[in-house]
Amino acid sequence: MNKIFNLKKSKKLIIFGANDTAKLAHYYFQNDTEYEVVAFTVDPAYIQENEFQGLPLHSFETIENQYPPSQYDLFVAVSYNQINKLRAKKFQEALDKGYMLPSYISSKATVWSEAIGRNCFIMEDNTIQPFVSIGDNVVLWSGNHIGHDTVIQDHCFISSHVVVSGHVVVEPYCFLGVNATIRNAIRIATECVIGAGAIIVKNTEPKGVYIGSAASKYKLNSDELPSI
Repeated sequence: MNKIFNLKKSKKLIIFGANDTAKLAHYYFQNDTEYEVVAFTVDPAYIQENEFQGLPLHSFETIENQYPPSQYDLFVAVSYNQINKLRAKKFQEALDKGYMLPSYISSKATVWSEAIGRNCFIMEDNTIQPFVSIGDNVVLWSGNHIGHDTVIQDHCFISSHVVVSGHVVVEPYCFLGVNATIRNAIRIATECVIGAGAIIVKNTEPKGVYIGSAASKYKLNSDELPSI
């Protein structure tokens, strides 16, 4: 398939992972950035083949010997396993090896903030409003709304069609499921799991799991609401 934008390749990238997330990262970086993906790497226990996506697959234990950090960057393409802690672990190990960890920000996303950390994976159709801050190692799958003045801290995963309203704080290691809605000025505490379709209208507790329920009629009529 032809490259989407036919960008000149001026940098070289290794991707940690050999799964669907790594496959997607390869496609996006190769077609929508200045990076040429040259190899994949995983922990040695997970090497079953010598190639992935037609490129060499190497042991992460010794990757810096074959692809020195002075010449190659590395992207950690790991999903939300262990509430993002596996991705965080590999992120830190790659930093310890001396690699630069670039972020992928889709050219088809609407991004009004430059405060985005390292090793983020921001796919198409995300809307990131002004004054948003996004930490390191954050995944924004496609089609989310991140409202103004929101802070998303390190190692979070936000799946598709999530609405995060303005002035929200999402603490580290959180997972927000498909179609979740976070009301304005809410704090999502560390290591929370917000289920698909959940509506969060008050601050959460650390390590809380919040599962949405079907809407029910409120006790007041619409013309009796004090504000809307």
